[in-house]
Amino acid sequence: MINKSIELFERAQQSIPGGVNSPVRAFKSVGGTPIFMKSAKGAYLFDADGNKYIDYINSWGPMILGHAFEPVVEAIQKKAVESTSFGAPTELEIEMAELVKNMVPNVDLIRMVSSGTEACMSAIRLARGYTGRNKIIKFEGCYHGHADSFLVKAGSGVATFNIQTVPGVTSGVSQDTFAAPYNDLDAVKQIVADNKNEIAAIIIEPVAGNMGCILPESGFLNGLRNLCNEEGIVFIFDEVMTGFRLARGGAQERLKIDADLVTYGKVIGAGMPVGAFGGKLEIMKHIAPLGNVYQAGTLSGNPLAMIAGYTLLSHLKNIPSIYDELEQKGEYLKNQLQAVLGKKRIPFVINQLGSMISVHFSDKPVKDFASAAAANNTLFNKFFHAMLNEGIYLPPSAFETWFLSNALTYEDLDYTVKTTDKVLDTLV
Repeated sequence: MINKSIELFERAQQSIPGGVNSPVRAFKSVGGTPIFMKSAKGAYLFDADGNKYIDYINSWGPMILGHAFEPVVEAIQKKAVESTSFGAPTELEIEMAELVKNMVPNVDLIRMVSSGTEACMSAIRLARGYTGRNKIIKFEGCYHGHADSFLVKAGSGVATFNIQTVPGVTSGVSQDTFAAPYNDLDAVKQIVADNKNEIAAIIIEPVAGNMGCILPESGFLNGLRNLCNEEGIVFIFDEVMTGFRLARGGAQERLKIDADLVTYGKVIGAGMPVGAFGGKLEIMKHIAPLGNVYQAGTLSGNPLAMIAGYTLLSHLKNIPSIYDELEQKGEYLKNQLQAVLGKKRIPFVINQLGSMISVHFSDKPVKDFASAAAANNTLFNKFFHAMLNEGIYLPPSAFETWFLSNALTYEDLDYTVKTTDKVLDTLV
């Protein structure tokens, strides 16, 4: 029963737009009442009514070692006594930057901000300032936050709500933003050719997570890298989802592709409100106060976010077996789900890399936004609610990747598979 969640949602709508502080939480895509959470521990969420759920969202990625990871909680508690914010530099910010540089290839300097949206917005501004150009290329279905430039054919919540034209985004911004199909190198080349010496940056999720989990096809990212080299374009990896999740060095390490700039989100704060952008010295030296590209924030480098992130990343750096364990769990879940779904009369595709995975009810490969949107997402919505009723919390949209935490046990994975088998029998 979710009586308390129903009451809270009705109450929330009286003072919060739509009753939620981020649109996808409203369950509009899947229908029904959003679940209000009260606590979490390890691989499990507990709602306001005391119901327990196996969590496959993990706060959209950062809870890679599970919720309320004790070393992180203890570090935050200890640091909070010293103050929650200074608005002045601290030694901890240096230690955090040094740790990121040590873990991530190709990062010479890094600037802390307060969210993944702010990180991506700042990286684009820096690319424009560095190149003296205005136009950017993004990919249909990739979501880089809610800054104006990124809401052109975006994924995630924008795709969930089927909002193709966002009021408030000016025509000038839209004209400076080109959207290409994911995995379509020729389309990108054509845009660049048609706008010679005008493209400042290409920004991409190296493994997309905002239209489900979509993997880059062989040669796609390498082709973009070469194109950027040839045309003087800044190549930006949005690693808000993939950073420190696919490997200690993120997608750059895992896929062996160097970006010019890379952006991060909540993972570097272990779920606290934080983000960062960093990259090559030649580009980063143009950010203020070294250069004239301005970016600032009172809460940038917030001590609670820094100590939480430093503690989490230190564990990921010093215990490399974590990534092997996550890889094995991701592959195990994929294989077991394939075995179950293969027995049903339902077309399906499972995309998986490491601890990112998604199920699409489709009879064709899902390799871009168009193919993700063409899947039977009505069935997914029914599947979501059936799984939720059995205590499994999946992302409330077909356009979101699932995230595994290392707190998940094989018993949790087996229960998920058995439940999938059971609920699909009731849906088809």
